[in-house]
Amino acid sequence: MKIVGERVIITPMKLEDVYFMMNWGKHDNPLFFDYNLPSLTSKQVEKWYNYKTRRGNNRYYSVFNEDSTLIGYMGIKKIRRLWRDAVLGIVFDPNYMDQGYGTEAITAYLDYYFNVMNMRVMYLEVAKFNRRAIQCYKKCGFYTIDKYLDLFFDQQIDRNSKFFIQESSSFEIMEGKIYNYIYKMRIDRNAYGE
Repeated sequence: MKIVGERVIITPMKLEDVYFMMNWGKHDNPLFFDYNLPSLTSKQVEKWYNYKTRRGNNRYYSVFNEDSTLIGYMGIKKIRRLWRDAVLGIVFDPNYMDQGYGTEAITAYLDYYFNVMNMRVMYLEVAKFNRRAIQCYKKCGFYTIDKYLDLFFDQQIDRNSKFFIQESSSFEIMEGKIYNYIYKMRIDRNAYGE
């Protein structure tokens, strides 16, 4: 299986792809440190790969650019075949962000998802402070259906950092804990076809 866009090729994820991902760039903004891939041993790489790809209700893919460089990965999880829906996740090497690859990868995948897999609805969840991703998702046809608070992954983050202050409306401090707003978004087959 291969999904081809104008500048991207999406293929099922292979173990060797995960080893390549270990060389990706790192996010400088501490709000996005959770997206940085940690240094992993070979055993941990294999465990991560198996966790992502060996579960029956998940499918994970590698995204390559026009130079055949692995620039991202994406997956659908929580696949419910009876309801024909799933939840999208996507991560890109920071060195290849802001170049339109994310939008192109999602658009190419949506065509496959709705027309080949015959799915009905796709959901995703995104942090409110991840404005770049939200803009990309809206461009692809997703719209917000819900908003909720979730415990932020880094409870030790410097609340006086420019990054945290700039996105203060994305956070709530309750009983000494930091929570961030998450948007739940969706696109359905009818909206995609318009």
